[in-house]
Amino acid sequence: MSIVLACDLGGTSFRAALVDDTGAIRAQHAIAGPASRDDSAGRSEIEPDAWWDLLVEACAGLAAEVPALFDAIKAVAICGVTRTQVLLDRDGNSLRPAMTWKDTRADALAARLRARLDPAHPESAAVNAFHPLARLAWLREQEPHTFGKLACLLEPKDYLSFRLTGRRASDPVSMARLLAAAASHEGSDLLAAAGIPAAILPPMLEPWDEVGPVQHGLPAPLGRLAGKPVFCASNDTWAAVVGLGAMRDGFAYNISGTTEVLGVVGCEPARAEGLLTVDWRGLFQLGGPSQTGADTVSWLLALLGRDGAAVGQEIDALLSGSRQPQPLLFLPYLQGERVPYWDPFLRGALVGLNRRHGPTDLAFAVLEGVACLNRIVLERAEAALGSPAAEIRFGGGAAANPVWSQIKADLCGRPVVVAASREPGLLGAAIIAFTGLGRYASLAEVQQALVTVARRFEPDPARRPAYDALFALFRRAEDALVPISRDLVVAAQAGGPLADLARHASAVANLHAD
Repeated sequence: MSIVLACDLGGTSFRAALVDDTGAIRAQHAIAGPASRDDSAGRSEIEPDAWWDLLVEACAGLAAEVPALFDAIKAVAICGVTRTQVLLDRDGNSLRPAMTWKDTRADALAARLRARLDPAHPESAAVNAFHPLARLAWLREQEPHTFGKLACLLEPKDYLSFRLTGRRASDPVSMARLLAAAASHEGSDLLAAAGIPAAILPPMLEPWDEVGPVQHGLPAPLGRLAGKPVFCASNDTWAAVVGLGAMRDGFAYNISGTTEVLGVVGCEPARAEGLLTVDWRGLFQLGGPSQTGADTVSWLLALLGRDGAAVGQEIDALLSGSRQPQPLLFLPYLQGERVPYWDPFLRGALVGLNRRHGPTDLAFAVLEGVACLNRIVLERAEAALGSPAAEIRFGGGAAANPVWSQIKADLCGRPVVVAASREPGLLGAAIIAFTGLGRYASLAEVQQALVTVARRFEPDPARRPAYDALFALFRRAEDALVPISRDLVVAAQAGGPLADLARHASAVANLHAD
């Protein structure tokens, strides 16, 4: 039996596990992640050292729980959140807090940047507030002193591997957008056009390539891993798709964690409005990340005064109640949206509220709203690829809820298949490590060997007419309400009369207290 250390740095937690060569998780330690520092101006930042502290703490938990297994570790692989920039100087020191996937400060600059980029370059249209090129251009403009010291750009998982090995490297899946910007197209290089030196890009490795051995002299218990290989791995989506067994032509995937990611995997590159086409090392994915998901459910539970620490139990309780005949529509854009709209000013809405609606109706509306967004992405991807997905492999915390799985199957009209592993990101990272160790000849072979299916949800034809009608109303609600929500955000940020409402409310509250 072989043991590897697999880690998954998520948006709200850090999970580390010891996984054996049958795919079984022998021990696991999870820790809540550091809260990002967010503000109304669009800032969202985390200190990279906070992630390193999580890795040390999680490994300490594993070493204390199962010391013999910890000492048997053969290799390490770390996957993690993407579209988050860690900025290092030439000595490997962090220059500033990392800009997380939620940061929207580059929105205005992105619009100006697109106007001067070569429109013929295939990546130009994709430059938005979430694009690393726009983030770097914002840094160059707003923090020139910091930008002048920038020597290397890493993803969060790359930063942890760098701290373990001393080597800076990344993979072309996680760095796809920046590599696309750096690629010359008919003499046009977007990095050069934006004033970003290509030298900040680290060396690129395949996910199953070794970054290097764990260094000596690291804090306990990491010192016990000295000399063990650390494999490059990739972002959390890529690893989770591998862990779901969906890294196969014609399969769709849906990973629902803090936020959701949905896409379709194919053999040939295809493009669709608002979707990302990414080379997944021999296959291509068409889809990408949203800003909504389980975090939207957490928002609902907080709104209703429910226990946010028991999300599964609370949502089960809400869904078990009686539903009113008139459904609600929910637009799930509480934090703007990435795929397929790339608009930080989108906002959510509940449409059709009446006096009889209660918590159960709100719960169904939230789950159906997210599933409607899933359907938009799925339909665009399938249309571009020219064929429907065989099935949707569903993973993440939400996959434990059979009601949500069935809603997704019914609304999307595709079978939803839940894998046996409840931690596809961890299993995917372990699969990468076992591939790197040479235990399997390919990702396809190891997926076949280690990924098993727990449950399959077929679309119910009887519910299709109702969900088609609901989906059509969802699209109409988007068209009608998007301009209004955008005006609300812009007016508040501009400091006009709407921005004074919070201050007025405080004054009124003080009068009431008197």
